[in-house]
Amino acid sequence: MYLLWLRVAAILYAAACVAVFPSVLRSSLRWRKACVHCGGLAFFFHFVSVVEMLVQAHRFVPVDMREIESLLGFAVAGLFFLVWWLYDAIPMGIFALPVAFFLVFVPALGPGRYHFASEGVRTSWLVAHIVALLLAYAALAFSLLASMLYLVQERRIKSKTRPGKNLLDWLPPLDTLERIAHAALEFGFPCMTVGLIIGAVLVQETDLGAAYFLDPKVIASFVSWVFYVLLLFVRRGAGLRGRRAAYVSGAVLVAMIGVWALNLVSNVHRFGPQ
Repeated sequence: MYLLWLRVAAILYAAACVAVFPSVLRSSLRWRKACVHCGGLAFFFHFVSVVEMLVQAHRFVPVDMREIESLLGFAVAGLFFLVWWLYDAIPMGIFALPVAFFLVFVPALGPGRYHFASEGVRTSWLVAHIVALLLAYAALAFSLLASMLYLVQERRIKSKTRPGKNLLDWLPPLDTLERIAHAALEFGFPCMTVGLIIGAVLVQETDLGAAYFLDPKVIASFVSWVFYVLLLFVRRGAGLRGRRAAYVSGAVLVAMIGVWALNLVSNVHRFGPQ
């Protein structure tokens, strides 16, 4: 029965993750309430699951790797709600809630190895995994392009170039370029998140187990996800625009290119003949 409560907690953690970003990045009170309520319910069902799991196993310490992951996710969520209660620091949920969800998601699949219904279903998930991550890379590249064009347009305006006298008269206004850059980031972030989650499901059919998370490509992918979150948070929270936004976007894109290059030394991600 503990597995059922853990799956309910995973769904509610996912809902809290969806709500926390607009609640912080857009200062939405409605999304803030949804985040707290969903996260609180997730924490409650997670607590019930942990207690029932340990009672059923007749022990008070975790032994299995998935038990440890579940308890670690419970600790992360608990610390977040403690900080939120003491300091009303809801922005910490941008980092804590996705981590708690991911730590709960894999144990919620079941105690044994997950198996897809057919090879066709597995292939569909693999295609979705690749497409989602490629869309994330493309969105970040498009955001960087818009930021670079912002710099060009800004320089052009400062130089007081007359309309019709420059080959770059076709460039959109600065505000439009800024909105395009930010919208591309907001589109790419859920793509990267979904891609990582699907990757965690796909690996459940392999013999890698916890070793999957020690793979250099996987570690770098999660680091890139953190950079992506920071980029979104800084651009919205600190009002980062123009030149600095272009530099930060470029740095994150270079990091993601580095992640892609790690395919050469990854034991999990290999393309072509093995």
